[in-house]
Formats: sequence, C-alpha cells, structure tokens
Amino acid sequence: MSAAPTYASHNRAATLLALGAIGLWSTLASLSVSLAHVPPFLLTGLALLAGSLIALPLSGFDLRQWRVPVPTLALGVYGLFGYHFLFFIALRFAPAVQANLVNYLWPLLIVLLAPVLLHSVRFSWLHALAAVVGFSGAVIAIAGNQSLDAGFAWGYLPALGSAFIWASYSLLTQRVPHFATAAIGSFALLSGLLSLLCHALLEPSVDLSLRDLILIAAMGLGPLGAAFFLWDAALKAGDARRIGLLSFLTPLLSTLLLLCLRHERPGLHVVAATVLIVGAAAIGLRQR
Repeated sequence: MSAAPTYASHNRAATLLALGAIGLWSTLASLSVSLAHVPPFLLTGLALLAGSLIALPLSGFDLRQWRVPVPTLALGVYGLFGYHFLFFIALRFAPAVQANLVNYLWPLLIVLLAPVLLHSVRFSWLHALAAVVGFSGAVIAIAGNQSLDAGFAWGYLPALGSAFIWASYSLLTQRVPHFATAAIGSFALLSGLLSLLCHALLEPSVDLSLRDLILIAAMGLGPLGAAFFLWDAALKAGDARRIGLLSFLTPLLSTLLLLCLRHERPGLHVVAATVLIVGAAAIGLRQR
C-alpha cells in the first residue's frame, strides 16, 4: 500500500507547477514586444482561443470536463477576461511602467486576501512582510533605472482593479465546487471571444502576417494558455500565500529574458531585485 501524500510533497508539487506558470508568464513581455503592432484585444482574444485548445488533450478530448456551473464559469471569465480588460484600459490612460507596477500588486494581494477569502488560511505577519519585500523587488525589477513620471493618472485605478481581479480570482477558485483543471479551457474560450468583441468595438482592424500568427499561437500555447492550467493546478495543490510570493519572480525573469534578447548585461538593480524576491520567496516557503 502506497503512503498518503504528505504536506511537504503537496507543496513541492504546487511549487513546481507554479514555477512552470511563472516561467511561461516571464516570456509574455518578449513575445509582446515582437507583436507590439497587433492591437491588444485582438492579440489577447486570438491567444486565449489558441490556449483554450490545450484543454482538449488535457481532458482526453472529453468535453464534459469543460462543463462547470454558471457561477464558476462567470468566475473564470471574471478572472481571465476581467483582468486583461482592465489592464489594457490602464495602459491606455497611465504610463506603462507605473501601470505595470500597480498591476503587480496582485501577488501581495493574494497573500493579504488569502486569510479573508479562504477560511482554512490564517493571517501571518511573516508572510505579509515577505510579500512587501517581494513587491519591493518587483518594483526594482520593473522600474530599473527608468525615471518614473510624477503625478496621478486615473489609469492607475483600472490597474489596481486588474490586480485585485487576478488575486481574488486565484483565491475564489478554491471556494467554488471542485472543477477539473481542463475546465480552464471554457474560461479561456469565452474570455477570448469577449476580447475579440472588444477588438471589433474598440480597435482598428489589421492584417496579420504568417509570422504574427505563429507568434500569437506561441503566446496562446504558453503564457496565455498552458500557464493558466498550471496556475490552477498549483493553487489546487498548495498554499496560495506561498504561490503568491513565488509570483514576484515573474517580472524579474521577464526582465532577465528581455536583457538576454537585447544582449545587455543585468545591472545592479537586477541583482538587488533578485536578492529581495528570492529572499522573500525563501522566507515564505519555510513557513506554514
């Protein structure tokens, strides 16, 4: 008879799944640079539709695993579509670097909201402190040596909204009746269709080249596809606070990847960000 999975083994599995999602999300900025000429809602809509196809082999081509209660489907669309919708609005009305900084409050919000939305999680000052340190590292990684524009832009509000949506979606998926991870395909499919509707209403039409379509497919199969499935599996397997702290690695890895593609060396700000983020994650992973 095999031994029952232990707390430690569950968290190891969750850590590996979360790191898989984070690794894929770190490629998003590099892909976005190559697709900067594609309107964002069109890009997101096509990528989400491509990403939804991952659910087919994941479910053994059993579409019944895509079916979830209407409230669960609404939660999935709230997370995938609502997050991207507000973030794109933020980028229209606020400086991109600052909007991205506000958006990256979501890992911190996961740590702070977990005791509020999940009854099995207790508030921990150490986790909260680690989250603040991790966010400080994310600020350094994203802002780098750039000068930040002073003043308030109302676009910061939808950026904050996008952060809250992703954090609350991530936690509330643990509150609804259990669903197969393959059901993320239905979330992505409906969110992709809504994104294409936003493109038709808000953006100019463009012609896409074969290269564009290949890169969009890569985005859909990676950061806007497989990453969502890995993220859901990680949250089902482990502690949301630990996973939230690991998520601060995303802007750091994204920055490092962009530097590699540009053949640039990391500066001292990247070293400082690494120390803060890795330190915060290490503290969080040691705590129950």
